Amino acid sequence: MTVFDLFWLVFLLSAFQPIFQQWVLESARRRMISLIEKKRGSRVILLVHREETMRFLGFPVMRYIDVNDSEEVIRAIQMTDPDVPIDIVLHTPGGLVLSSLQIAYALRKHPAKVTAFVPHYAMSGGTLIALACDEIVMSEYAVLGPVDPQLGKYPAASVLRLREEKKVDEIEDESLIMADMAEKAIRQMRKAVKSILSDRYSEDRAEELARILSEGRWTHDYPITYEEAKALGLNVSNELPTEIYELMMLYPQPVRYQPAVEYIPVPKQKGGKV
Repeated sequence: MTVFDLFWLVFLLSAFQPIFQQWVLESARRRMISLIEKKRGSRVILLVHREETMRFLGFPVMRYIDVNDSEEVIRAIQMTDPDVPIDIVLHTPGGLVLSSLQIAYALRKHPAKVTAFVPHYAMSGGTLIALACDEIVMSEYAVLGPVDPQLGKYPAASVLRLREEKKVDEIEDESLIMADMAEKAIRQMRKAVKSILSDRYSEDRAEELARILSEGRWTHDYPITYEEAKALGLNVSNELPTEIYELMMLYPQPVRYQPAVEYIPVPKQKGGKV
């Protein structure tokens, strides 16, 4: 074997290594999903969004709930018998309202029990989907978020407040149009959330929860902890199965040049025992 042949062999091995690693990872995911489905007798659906890093340019690309996600989730629901429970694992910053609502409505109409598992966070549209489930199972440290609409880079509630605090003749036409859109967006979201919650709460309670979560009383990235979600009256528990944590470990964040968090990944006990 010449040096030239050795060079090409190394090149081919390097080229195929990521493909092989991805195949191993996907195989491990399928095994873990099958294990959870067999243990719980359910259909497991994952909606996991990680920050992707472009291979050559190296800049991050954030992923959100989009139309492709809603199509895939709805297809999985349609392939599930009516008497089979659904477990949906949510790990997402949110995304398009249209797509999130499509998923939420589809889950709400499923006859068997639907459980949302939130190991880390399900914000905005992720919370909207979780609200449509019969039960939300969160990690003790996981968070949900408000579902108040956003108009571009501005919260709809803040745009609407501008119209309330200033005289009409002091506001530009574009801002007035945005305020009108904000009013509609908040009203539509409140109606949607109330509709999603109406099967499990009284009309007054569903209306109150819809108002609290959509009115803009918090910033859009406000973390609603397990304790706060329980205080609001949401049907949440903190008994997250260990298999869900193990499954999430198979969805690692793409490797960066320098890791921000490092530790020895073994259980630690007092006295230095492992």
